[in-house]
Amino acid sequence: MLMRWGFACRWVMMVMVVVLWQTAQARAELTVDINQGTFKPIPMAFVPFSVTQGQDAMLGENILRVVRADLESTGLIQPVNTMAFPEDLGVFEQIPDFASWRAVSVQLILTGKVERTSSTTIKVHFKLYDALRGETLLHLSLTTPVDNWRRLAHLIADQIYERITGETGYFDSRIAFVAESGPPKRVQKRLAVIDSDGENLRYLSDGRNIVLTPRFSPKDPIITYLEYKGNSTPQVYFHHIDTGRKQILGQFPGMTFAPRFSPDGRTLAFSMEVAGNSDVYTYDIASRRQTRLTNHPGIDTSPSFSPDGTKIVFNSDRGGTQQLYVMPVTGGPAERISFGEGRYTTPVWSPRGDYIAFTKSRRGTFYIGVIKPDGSGERLLTSSFLDEGPTWAPNGRVIMFFRERPLSRGQKSSELFTVDLTGRNLRKIPLNVRASDPAWSGLNPNY
Repeated sequence: MLMRWGFACRWVMMVMVVVLWQTAQARAELTVDINQGTFKPIPMAFVPFSVTQGQDAMLGENILRVVRADLESTGLIQPVNTMAFPEDLGVFEQIPDFASWRAVSVQLILTGKVERTSSTTIKVHFKLYDALRGETLLHLSLTTPVDNWRRLAHLIADQIYERITGETGYFDSRIAFVAESGPPKRVQKRLAVIDSDGENLRYLSDGRNIVLTPRFSPKDPIITYLEYKGNSTPQVYFHHIDTGRKQILGQFPGMTFAPRFSPDGRTLAFSMEVAGNSDVYTYDIASRRQTRLTNHPGIDTSPSFSPDGTKIVFNSDRGGTQQLYVMPVTGGPAERISFGEGRYTTPVWSPRGDYIAFTKSRRGTFYIGVIKPDGSGERLLTSSFLDEGPTWAPNGRVIMFFRERPLSRGQKSSELFTVDLTGRNLRKIPLNVRASDPAWSGLNPNY
């Protein structure tokens, strides 16, 4: 199957050939339940990729390193030290001696080969084996330009993740966020984007104006965000990542957060203060028609669409404290779904529709939690001095947020973290810049 992919202002040609898949019964037997509260990681051997040309040895090492890091970050995989390998699988076509791998407690084996197809393109073949059953689980071939090797590695990790969990992978995605630098009284806030693993940092604004709350479009490589020019009214912009084109949507006095896109990318939802009252609005991008959805003396803010586009979750203090409410996308009666102690803010509906993530503050501590749309099953996944701004991975099984903590002399740290739905796999995204307000992209061939 031949597909064209746009990424970082270039087109990518990728060929994926599925040589062997297991039966549905075998697939079910191997599937890992990633929603379990406790789980022992699967021992997996990452065999060095063979190469057809010597100069590609480092390329093979780099691809394997990214694949290994992606899978290890899930908490589901435990890489096995190469010193424990029972045999040398230097030839890609060689079938492993499964009994010898089982003897050292290896369950999964990944092998691969980097083949040079031209001066600018490579084809990477890889196989995933189940050593316990002595079977091939995956045999794929991917072709890409050499300089796109990192994205290819993420795609390999996505295929393996999907095979062992039954869930869609999320490594081939990007994160938009606000990058902060400078002293407390002269903080510079820039729009930035990274790969899901924190690599390929790219700044999309120059820092002369303050940017806040970026949000990804679900359909296109577009980010909407707020920008302040001095003390002026905040303006809403669209930034087209691949082309660099910046497009103004308009001025919305009293807006508190950048709009969130509807699932079809045609409508925006946002909160805006008019005559001292904050309510939820929608905005049709094509017609530029604005519709008020709530009309209540309470503060209604932070709207987020359900993935089917029929409902909106938001937070409101209409009951005395900030709590979560769900209403039809056309407005009307809102149903309260949170009743716990403390304040609930920044709700974001999961792409799968089964959970809503939120920020909760109580007695000086902040939490990232999830709750079902009917108000049941509330769980707190993290806690710290300040955890805020959850955003969902495209598969709806991992949440990213930012964590702040005070430092000396008025300074503070601000870092991006991920946590899975069990709350047991908390990891920091490696960045050399202060970061806040993350927004996860979807999985889209145009990214």
